[in-house]
Amino acid sequence: MKLNTKYNYPKSIRAYYNGQRLYDVNSEKLPSVTTILNATKTEEQKASLERWRQKIGAKEADHISRQSLNRGSEMHSFLELFLLGKLNLDLLGDNTLERKMADQIIENGLRDKLSEVWGVEATLYYPGKFAGAADLIGVYENRQTILDFKQGNKPRKDEWNEDYYLQLGAYSLAHNQVHGTNINQGVILLCTKDLMFQRFIIDSERLKDYQKKFLERVEQYYNMKLNG
Repeated sequence: MKLNTKYNYPKSIRAYYNGQRLYDVNSEKLPSVTTILNATKTEEQKASLERWRQKIGAKEADHISRQSLNRGSEMHSFLELFLLGKLNLDLLGDNTLERKMADQIIENGLRDKLSEVWGVEATLYYPGKFAGAADLIGVYENRQTILDFKQGNKPRKDEWNEDYYLQLGAYSLAHNQVHGTNINQGVILLCTKDLMFQRFIIDSERLKDYQKKFLERVEQYYNMKLNG
């Protein structure tokens, strides 16, 4: 695995404005990918989330969400250190759940598969439209790839990953647009809190389909703002 800083990813400032996360990139204030996806959820998606909150109670739902967010943040931190060559893989006594989850992703999803690292937590933007931070960009199994790390409470099915794939579509679009690349593969590397590893890959026509779907959501987002 070689760190290859061949692309100049911009510095950005993340800020919240009217409850929405924005990126200040090259003097443009752009909505984040997650802001666009959250704002354009279907009524069924909103209703499904509300049913879950009502089923277990708002307090418990908030607790689960915070716990999941914290666990994901810690796992990402370990993975970032590994990718930058700063993680001591032989550190004794580091038996936290988040470290074990990161180790599962490293051993099953990254080692011997990732040959080049172009960017880690790199800011990507599509001028005039959106911005975001990609977990990992590089050469994965000999293909230019956007990778995203996820954690979960239970194993996932492919059909549950719609928003994840839209994120990959957004990041690949932005990278290709600004840096002139031909990223045609998106990979989700996931570990559950029970240490089950899963890998999901979308490439070629399927990735293009999610790029198109995401651009439709971008258009919907700006139309909502215009008519709001």
